[in-house]
Amino acid sequence: MLITCPHCLTKNRVPDERAGQDPVCGKCGQALLSGGVLELNDGNFDSVVNGTELPVLVYFWAPWCGPCRQMAPQFALAAQQLKGQVLLVKVNSDESPNLSSRFGIRSIPTLIQLQAGREVQRMSGVLQAAQIMGCLR
Repeated sequence: MLITCPHCLTKNRVPDERAGQDPVCGKCGQALLSGGVLELNDGNFDSVVNGTELPVLVYFWAPWCGPCRQMAPQFALAAQQLKGQVLLVKVNSDESPNLSSRFGIRSIPTLIQLQAGREVQRMSGVLQAAQIMGCLR
């Protein structure tokens, strides 16, 4: 499968069976699928999301949002559990207004599941890690 490095934006080919084994970028040597949440913005979102063949779950949030702060640890836990299966990314809606507008974000927290760059599911409100993982499987 193809995975774009979130650090240097280089496309990497990773065998499917190695996706859960901490693959690293062939150019910069940084982790491709660390099991953590990637922070993306208007500048790197399209390169990373469109350059991976994994499903992507995007978490739109803002630092001033209480429910977003409540859900952040649950989203991180889901990222650890789904390592190598789904790419979990977060986008600060205040710092990335173009993405927020493009996806029609009207309330936060909002989760959008993308497959091949296309929206396949949308959820709003605070979710627990089990609920996040359940809607992806």
